[in-house]
This record gives sequence, C-alpha cells and structure tokens, in this order.
Amino acid sequence: MTSATSLEKLEEQPTATALAERTRMGPTYRPNVDIIERPDELLVIADLPGATAEGINVRCEQGDLTLEAHVEPRQAPDTSYLLREYGIGAFRRVFRLSETIDADRISAEVSNGVLTLHLPKAESAKPKQIKVKNV
Repeated sequence: MTSATSLEKLEEQPTATALAERTRMGPTYRPNVDIIERPDELLVIADLPGATAEGINVRCEQGDLTLEAHVEPRQAPDTSYLLREYGIGAFRRVFRLSETIDADRISAEVSNGVLTLHLPKAESAKPKQIKVKNV
C-alpha cells in the first residue's frame, strides 16, 4: 500500500515527449513498476524482460525521470512461431519527481530483467526524531 505522500513524491507524468514517442516505428511497451517507500529513499522496481544494462537508459532532467530500454529479438527474423505472446521492442516510462528526491544521488541496477532504481530522499524530506528533554 502506498501512502498519499509517496504518490506526491513520484507520480507518472504524461509529457508531450511521451505522447510523441507513440509514433516511433515498432512496438513500445509500458513496463510495470512497483514503488516502495523507505525512510531514506523510494525504490522503483521495473519489469524489463530481456533488457540488459547496456540496453537501458535512465535519465533525470527538469524533474522528469525517464526509463527506456531496448530489447533485441531472441529469435532469428525468419522464425516461424506457433504461438507468440512475448513482445519485442522498446520500453518507456516517465515519472515526475518532486523536490523531495535528491536527483544527484539516484542509482540504478538491473538483474534478470528487473531494474531497481534507488531514489534517495533529500535531507530536508527525511523524518526527524525530536528529542524531548526532562526539565
């Protein structure tokens, strides 16, 4: 369950660029993601089946976090399929970051087609414990 504050910190952003991407040649898929809030960071876990680190592009500019990946076909172009459910093409998703994320410290890793993004919270956004003194 995601708190309302998490949704304010990271929400999907339909930009003009995202709309323009729909016209590119070949299929483009919207990867499924999980967003997890921790005390010091948000985790974005995205399914990018078949993607490798070399084929993934993650960038942050003007408050938009963009995930893109290209997956090469697994079979030869002349393969005759009996059933084909696994799509090959590009993945793309754009999120709007709030000022509570420290964009300079964002890091990413991929393992078995699962991309994990670590979005550290800015110091000002982290919860602070106030010590109460006896007087």
